[in-house]
Amino acid sequence: MALAKVRWGMIGCGDVTEVKSGPAFQKVKNSELVAVMRRTGELAKDYARRHMVRKWYDDADALINDPEVDAIYIATPPSSHKEYAIKAAKAGKPVYVEKPMALTFAECNDMIAACKAAEVPLYVAYYRRAQPKFIKIKELLESNEIGDVRFVSTTYYQKAAEDISNKQNQPWRITPELSGGGLFFDLGCHTIDLLDFLLGPIKDVQGFASNQAGDYQAEDIVTGIYQFDSGVHGVGSWCFSAFESIDVNEIIGSTGKITFSTFGSEPVLLTTASKMEQWEFPAIEHVHQPLVERIVTDLTNGFNQAPSTGVTGARTSWVMDKLVGN
Repeated sequence: MALAKVRWGMIGCGDVTEVKSGPAFQKVKNSELVAVMRRTGELAKDYARRHMVRKWYDDADALINDPEVDAIYIATPPSSHKEYAIKAAKAGKPVYVEKPMALTFAECNDMIAACKAAEVPLYVAYYRRAQPKFIKIKELLESNEIGDVRFVSTTYYQKAAEDISNKQNQPWRITPELSGGGLFFDLGCHTIDLLDFLLGPIKDVQGFASNQAGDYQAEDIVTGIYQFDSGVHGVGSWCFSAFESIDVNEIIGSTGKITFSTFGSEPVLLTTASKMEQWEFPAIEHVHQPLVERIVTDLTNGFNQAPSTGVTGARTSWVMDKLVGN
């Protein structure tokens, strides 16, 4: 049954919700953020006040079961994604969950099963799938601008994060029991998911993961090879303790290549034997907004067209598990 308007309840009020996601629920047509929850009630109350949200909770069950909440956005660390997603599904409410989808591929499957049993949709916040930059790349591929795709390469490395020096109080993103792994799970997942979006599912994966710098428990370098269902090959390397920062992907075809970054503002570059073209895309203030628009359209019109679902999100988790040896 389609909703006239999607009234969202948000579990978790961390940094990602301040600009990237939270305001999008207020700005999209036929959408409203009506309730937020954080375990520390005063922080939930403060978020609600600053973002003009009518209700706040310090108990997730109370938010999930609020009759004025139609759909649940889970913006907590991955360690609680499965728990909250299953509770939301049992309450009959659509779920939009942050990435990575869960701690493991097995947990992703549990979430998919729960939502299927409850007949509610499950979406994952791989929001780049709905952004114009990556839709343009997909259009270039589908219009055969580089001929038959042969392989894709990813090189991503960055300096060691400054907030890891205090080993007694390290960020949850590099604490495996909370995040599923290290920064590869937090950042690398975006590229793995984009490759699925652009080139289709990956069917075979081999990888190596190590902790070279010893700054924290999780892996800080991941290198892998993969093959897509289509026969396209891929290779990727992610390092989080290097001397500088690099973010580049290249999709190589029989007649050209497409070069782009996952996170940067560099233009998308098309290179063939006869031409070189590029496209620039302005920064998006609320990066979730294009995907939230697609999700709200689904929920208010009875469609099933949003590009990032539990099924696609689980595929990304499967690839990451394989690359790090889980």
